[in-house]
Amino acid sequence: MRRFLNGFVILSLATILVGAAAGTAAADRPKEEGSGRYIVVLNEQQRDKGVLGTTSQQLQSVVKGLRVGHLYGEVLNGFSATIPNDQVEELRNDPRVAYLEADEKVSADGQSLPWGIDRVEADKSSTKAGNGSGAVSGVNAYAIDSGVAKDADLNVVQRLNFTEEPNEDCHGHGSHISGTIGARDNSRGVVGVAPGLPITSLKVLDCESHGWYSDMIAAIDWVTKNAKKPAVANMSIGGNPSQAVDDAIRRAVKSGVFFALSAGNKGKSACGQTPARAGAGTNNGILTVAALDSGNKEASFSNYGDCVDIWAPGVKILSTGNSGGIGYMSGTSMAAPHGAGAAALYLSKHRTATPAQVEAALKKAATSTGSKSKDGAAIKRVNTSGM
Repeated sequence: MRRFLNGFVILSLATILVGAAAGTAAADRPKEEGSGRYIVVLNEQQRDKGVLGTTSQQLQSVVKGLRVGHLYGEVLNGFSATIPNDQVEELRNDPRVAYLEADEKVSADGQSLPWGIDRVEADKSSTKAGNGSGAVSGVNAYAIDSGVAKDADLNVVQRLNFTEEPNEDCHGHGSHISGTIGARDNSRGVVGVAPGLPITSLKVLDCESHGWYSDMIAAIDWVTKNAKKPAVANMSIGGNPSQAVDDAIRRAVKSGVFFALSAGNKGKSACGQTPARAGAGTNNGILTVAALDSGNKEASFSNYGDCVDIWAPGVKILSTGNSGGIGYMSGTSMAAPHGAGAAALYLSKHRTATPAQVEAALKKAATSTGSKSKDGAAIKRVNTSGM
């Protein structure tokens, strides 16, 4: 579990909003037959004369067919215009004109397909994540974490708070794992493994990503009682062994909720950490996920051992942040939601499958990487291509 790095970026629409105050409809006007859209910049003498409006009117009367659009008086001394093709050179050579250039249509920065989503083959799943139209329905996700931001890229249907902190994601961890699970498949941000599925946020961590087991048990208790099934829960959380937390998760699974857990970041056996150790056993509906890097090697920080069920990307993972942008995080925290998203994909097509059956299906579909874990176990990566 790591904080956002300096690579944090915010998608901005600034490039397409210049001149919006003068009317955004102008930017959408179609090109007229035999004419083009241009930006005309006048020479500095015209600026000194303070005759921008007058000059543009004069040029409009001289250049046949020229239609003035926006007037720029601060950042540029000039205007936008639609100009007949056969009049462009005449205007370009006018002594009052410093230069002109063709207007161009731009768009907001597009959606990114994070390498982790690509590596688990979500772009080859039933939703074809990244094609701009995939969506998962009929299954619900529960993020037991630091909260989830109000982000248009996330389909958050409810926000619950089990801490004494404000009900918001002041850290970014919960928003990040939620994006990996199910960011929408649209034209912004990133796309998740199970795009657009409904996410319920259960805040149990504070602004430093710390929390109490008592709060986590309360959240697990709520999920057990209220989850709309089929359902998956993600807990990218780790601490000292706790029988109470482990028992709570196992009972929640018996109620029909599949759990994906992070293996932990100490480079030790996952069996020495809660809740990672709760999944020890064969196909019990609890999937403990260790982390891979982009070279399909187990991350140096990742826990390992008999309590690990599967591996998923967990190094420099790009996903949603808590302030309207996207950013990178690393950790088994980032690996677990790939497993949760895969489970949601499977459940969207196999709605009556039990948590144990979901785990068995994910393990069966897993891809051998040819690499080995720190204890020598063969590494098998989450694969959603057939889901």
